[in-house]
Amino acid sequence: MIVSSRGSLDKEKKAMRDVFIERIYERMLTDKNVFFLTADFGSPVLDKLRDDFKDRFINVGIAEQNLVNIAAGLATEGFCVYAYAIAPFLTMRAFEQIRNNLSLLSRAHKLNVNLIGVGAGLSYDLSGPSHHSVEDICIMRALPYIDVISPSDWVLAEKIFDYTAENKRPKYLRFDGKPLPAIYDCNSLIDFRKGFVELAEGDSVCLVSTGYMTHTALKVIEELKKEGLKAGLIDLYFLKPFSKLSLSQKLSKYKYLITIEEGFINKGGLDSLISTLIESEELDIKLKRIGFDDMYVFDVGSREYLHGKYGLDYGHIVNLVKDIKII
Repeated sequence: MIVSSRGSLDKEKKAMRDVFIERIYERMLTDKNVFFLTADFGSPVLDKLRDDFKDRFINVGIAEQNLVNIAAGLATEGFCVYAYAIAPFLTMRAFEQIRNNLSLLSRAHKLNVNLIGVGAGLSYDLSGPSHHSVEDICIMRALPYIDVISPSDWVLAEKIFDYTAENKRPKYLRFDGKPLPAIYDCNSLIDFRKGFVELAEGDSVCLVSTGYMTHTALKVIEELKKEGLKAGLIDLYFLKPFSKLSLSQKLSKYKYLITIEEGFINKGGLDSLISTLIESEELDIKLKRIGFDDMYVFDVGSREYLHGKYGLDYGHIVNLVKDIKII
């Protein structure tokens, strides 16, 4: 069952990382089977973990490959492991280790390794393209046997913790780097077997988003309402696995879909996932894709500025929906 009521939201902005690490701390108090590994020197939120769990907190330094190797080794001995690093360095510097020691090895062992990648999309906006994470969805979706999780707010991030602790397989958690407001009610029940929530129902057009871009998509929905237009919205927070049957049933009533992601398009990301679903289920739907098309962002500016320049802002998407409505 899904209860996606948004009537009593916590208005405070919170970082997904902070809320999730607090849940890890609580678990480590009672479960000596949990280890926390990090390749990040400069995060004060980790100080409490380091001070209180000296024997189960390992800082590997700026060495993401070692991070994954140690995590895999601990998991083969039956431990539950959380491995934390900045998203682009975790998924790209350590890709071979993730492939060989998690994806491949998980066919022989139950490996509860939870890779926490912080800095999804352009959330480290001013740090430039070296710190932008626009490839990670494509990269991690390509690997068999690894869950790819992309929550849109801190409430979902907090609720996903129990899933990560209880399911003994590798997972990649894609967390935004900035504090964000809640989309979901803290009391909502989320059905993780589906992997998505329908946040709005529309008539002919539906937006499908993940992560931070769900906040933008909600602004689009509200703006369209002012003009008497209805668009649907699906927040797909499990990019792998998710219920193909449930999602295809939700999408089948629409004529147009617009995928919205803060990452590469046409390379295996959210848009490719939806395109494949449309083809495999033989849905009569036209698809438009919003994201970065075979390019890195070298401009210096805030996330909002960069989105405006490259067509990921809510004004651009509103106009796109209105153009579709006219067709």
